[in-house]
Amino acid sequence: MFISIRRRRDNRMSDSEPPQDDGNRTTENVVLLGFFVLLVGAGIWLLSSMAEVRRVQDCTAQGRRNCATIELPDRAR
Repeated sequence: MFISIRRRRDNRMSDSEPPQDDGNRTTENVVLLGFFVLLVGAGIWLLSSMAEVRRVQDCTAQGRRNCATIELPDRAR
């Protein structure tokens, strides 16, 4: 009995036509990929900024002064 119900259900699903919106599937996938890349980039930026804040807080907690990053220009040789 289970097999006969399954066969009827499979036949009914195979006879139906595919939805008309299948043409937009590629566009939707590209949009979702872009959103995912943006989300991952934001996560990486957030983690790096949190690491920088932690480094500065550790420096100040030790009683040091001038814990800010000092960037020196490269020398031209």
